[in-house]
Parts: sequence; C-alpha cells; structure tokens
Amino acid sequence: MFHAQVLTLFPEFFDSPLACSIPKRAIEAGIVCVERIQIRDFATDRHRKVDDTPYGGGPGMVMKPEPVVAAIREARRRDADTRVVMLTPSGARFTQDKALEYVDGGHLTLLCGRYEGFDERIVDYVDEELSLGDYVLSGGEPAAMCVLDAVIRLLPGVLGSPESAVLDSFSEEGILDWPHYTRPEVFEGRRVPDVLLSGNHAAIEAWRRRESLRRSRARNDDDA
Repeated sequence: MFHAQVLTLFPEFFDSPLACSIPKRAIEAGIVCVERIQIRDFATDRHRKVDDTPYGGGPGMVMKPEPVVAAIREARRRDADTRVVMLTPSGARFTQDKALEYVDGGHLTLLCGRYEGFDERIVDYVDEELSLGDYVLSGGEPAAMCVLDAVIRLLPGVLGSPESAVLDSFSEEGILDWPHYTRPEVFEGRRVPDVLLSGNHAAIEAWRRRESLRRSRARNDDDA
C-alpha cells in the first residue's frame, strides 16, 4: 500500500477530492492510504498559534518553525520511510517523472504552507522543496492535491486499463498526448480525421505520433 500523509492547517480541504473518482476507488481498494495531520495540533501556546510577524517587517504572517517541525517529526514517527516534501514556489518544478519517482518510493508526506510562507529554518527538516509552477496559490493544499492525484493514478491497479497511465501526456520524455475523438463523426461541421476511421492501425499510430510531436513543439515554442 502507498502511504501518503499531508501536513496542513486545513485537513478538511481534502475531504471532497479524496471522496470521489479515482482517489476514492484507490482508497477503497486499499491501494493507497492518505492521512491528514493538523499542524495546529502541535502549537504549544494557549492560542494554538502557528504564525507570527516576520523579522525585518513587511506584510503578512510567517508560519512558525516549532509547530511545523513538530508535525514533520510526527509524520516521520508514523512512517520512518516517508519522504517529506515542502510545497513552495521556490521548489523544483513538479513533473510526470517526479510523480513516478514518488510512486517508486511508496511513502510520501506533503507539507502545505499558508500566509507568506514558512520560516526558512523549516527547510532543514524536509527532504525536498516542490513547486507546481510560477504562480501563487492561497496555500499548499491545492498543490498537494494535484500531486496526490498525479501519484495515485499511477499506482498499479488504480486505473481500469494499465495502458492509460503509460500513454498519458508527458509519460514519454515530456511528449504531449495526441488529440482524441469520439462519436459523432461530425459535430457542428467538424469531422473526425479520416485516418481514425480507416481501420489502418499502422497509419493511426503514425498519425498519433505526428500529432503528439506537433503539439509538443507548439507548446515548447509558446514556453520559449
């Protein structure tokens, strides 16, 4: 069983996403277990304070090291083999290869931030910093759910067809998936490409490959 833990101030955020579709089926099948650990439970003051004003001044609040590090230690106590990943804009970019790496590891803890971010000293207690991209979210929870979803669908036995994960976008050296079509053959004047109706499997595979490469080149040009 893949063991995932999420360190968060909002454990209820994950209730709905984990209770539907592929994550739900994976949990019910015993393929994955997702534990949520409330960081605020590790605050030691009377008001259960988890943030404070930044040294040097500036807007916003910063997550304090004491409760966060205590939560990390609890995650490691529950699972000595876990890999603790801090979700932060300064982290390395999340990729399909990274999702596969997490699957192979079998044990993952995702640390979700809030406010202006973490006290920098917390970095010393994690194994890795990870980012979803160059934009800002209200907290690490949406990013953690994206990572969980990407990982869960790759676990053996989760998808109905094992080929589905193998043929996903980015599963081959960052190549995007090809365009997909289904019935009807004509929709508001737009036809399904003739090659897909030909029954010629070699021609179909060649077309799919060309379209995958075309899409990937177009995306790379846009990113340049």
